[in-house]
Amino acid sequence: MRNILICGHINLETTLRVDQFPLDYFPVCYPFFGVRSTVAGVGYNITKALTTLGHQTRLLSLIGQDTVGQLVQHSLAADDLDTTGVLAAMPETCQSVILYDTDGRRQIHTDLKDVQSRPYPPDIFQQYLTWCDLAVLGNINFSRPFLAQAKHAGKPIATDVHAINDLDDDYNRDYMAAADILFMSHERLPCSPEEWVRKVQNRYGTAVLVIGLGADGALLAVKQDNFMERLPAVYTRPIVNTIGAGDALFAAFVHNYLQTGSPTTALQHALTFASYKIGAVGAAEGFLTAVELAELVNRNP
Repeated sequence: MRNILICGHINLETTLRVDQFPLDYFPVCYPFFGVRSTVAGVGYNITKALTTLGHQTRLLSLIGQDTVGQLVQHSLAADDLDTTGVLAAMPETCQSVILYDTDGRRQIHTDLKDVQSRPYPPDIFQQYLTWCDLAVLGNINFSRPFLAQAKHAGKPIATDVHAINDLDDDYNRDYMAAADILFMSHERLPCSPEEWVRKVQNRYGTAVLVIGLGADGALLAVKQDNFMERLPAVYTRPIVNTIGAGDALFAAFVHNYLQTGSPTTALQHALTFASYKIGAVGAAEGFLTAVELAELVNRNP
């Protein structure tokens, strides 16, 4: 297994089960066992998934000097995740509220507090950079300066820019330009995913690009081989909540790609991993071990 450095945000995630979208107004509802609060966030989700898959991970993130921050530290320890790179450097910890219905659809409300204006110490990042085989840099502002640091050190970079619709997007352009492995969602694309792949590769020369297609699976493009293909979604168990599906797809792809060097095999495994994950409620729940994933792939070729 490999040493993987992850830089991304952490939040307290509260999930609320609703009957349907759109919501009808009602002054009081009683969704028994339908409200849960757990620690999640892109950085936390990916770190926990990769750790569960057997890799050595280090998570760099910023949390608050509040009771929520204490809960984050407790959850890190309970999940056997390294806590040294998670700094209580903000007054309040990020939080999110996620509504989901019986079909697994979700609506996310994220309160980032002031994390977007907070820097992360570059010396700590440099310390872990020399240790890692791959840098996973989430598109949160405090990881932006580390794109150049990782490039200068010759470390491969993987990132996910999530929902995007502009090649020159001011916020995500730096991440797209630096990424060796680049993920994104189809949800806001201004054209077909295939056409978008060609635009991204022509602009940024991205080596490996994956576009998540939701229930339709994912599109994989490998520039060196001039390869582009859609892989269908996989069914492993009933869907409960699709929150965190993209992070699970990303983490499992990174896991298998580092092991096999085959992008196609990596995405096939990742689709199975993500399918199983969305049978859980929270974004940081429902992760398979490497052995469990291999067994499930063999049962569902």
